[in-house]
Amino acid sequence: MKKRNWLLLAAALCAAPLSMAQTGNAKPVRIIVTFAAGGPVDFVARTIAGPMGRALERTVIVENKPGANGAIGASDVMRAEPDGNTLWLTSVGAAAINQSLYDKLPYDMQRDFSPVSLVVDNNEVFVVKAENPAQDATDLIARAKRGKEPLPIGSSGTGSIPHLALAQLESATGAQLLHVPYNGMAPALNDLMGGQVQGVFADVPAVMGHLKGGRLKALGMASQRRHPGLPEVKTFEEQGIRGMDTNNWYGLFVSAKTPAEVIDTLNKAVRQAVADPATHKRLADSGAEPKASTPQELSALLKADTQKWAQLIKARHIKVSQ
Repeated sequence: MKKRNWLLLAAALCAAPLSMAQTGNAKPVRIIVTFAAGGPVDFVARTIAGPMGRALERTVIVENKPGANGAIGASDVMRAEPDGNTLWLTSVGAAAINQSLYDKLPYDMQRDFSPVSLVVDNNEVFVVKAENPAQDATDLIARAKRGKEPLPIGSSGTGSIPHLALAQLESATGAQLLHVPYNGMAPALNDLMGGQVQGVFADVPAVMGHLKGGRLKALGMASQRRHPGLPEVKTFEEQGIRGMDTNNWYGLFVSAKTPAEVIDTLNKAVRQAVADPATHKRLADSGAEPKASTPQELSALLKADTQKWAQLIKARHIKVSQ
């Protein structure tokens, strides 16, 4: 009987909220977003803030600190007390790509930060205007090779995931493609629909509404599998074009000095938030793929993507001015 009571008590404790307030820490938890309000990273942060707060029995707020390609927000997290109250939600760019693009960065991901959890995956989809005659990516590349001039393809900026996906496509096919960088995805999509460029790689959430509304057409997924929200769109590999593998994931990090037990508490809160049915649906409906992880899994992903993108950036001689 005593053993049964002990098991019931253990089960109740496991089901209890994951409160850091039990340590006397009652300050709000801040999620730093190094992009402007209203963007996709900001959307994900605000979507998980409420359920994370309920799991932690704390107030979780989102602070936008854009600028310097993520360095301003990263520096804020580095300077914060390593008590788990300041988290950085970042895309793969600032975490795994910037160090290969810039000669100098004020932060080092391995030295200055500890991973908490992956939050979402965002694979790249290649889109064109709905009126474009190409039926799929293979057809578009064939048309590009027959053309006399390089095919202009837009991106959200030099060194961005859409740009690197374009570089992968050039390497995989040998097609002549003219990279046209923009200051963000919105102007790139505007010019795509206006006919100034002929295609764009984009995160699925950025173009899901245009695809559903029939304004754009998807020609291929730059990932290892089809997207659950666009099951009819084949991957590039299914179309015979290999080497296309992009993933603009968003992950949460804290100061490297944060105690392991605090990171574990935060990780469990993220897992509860992402698994919450309403939160999961809201993220999935946007086109993102909800996907929490262990800190170790995010660490391995960060290391692998840092190496992968460094090799491509070096091979293609991609640099940005500072």
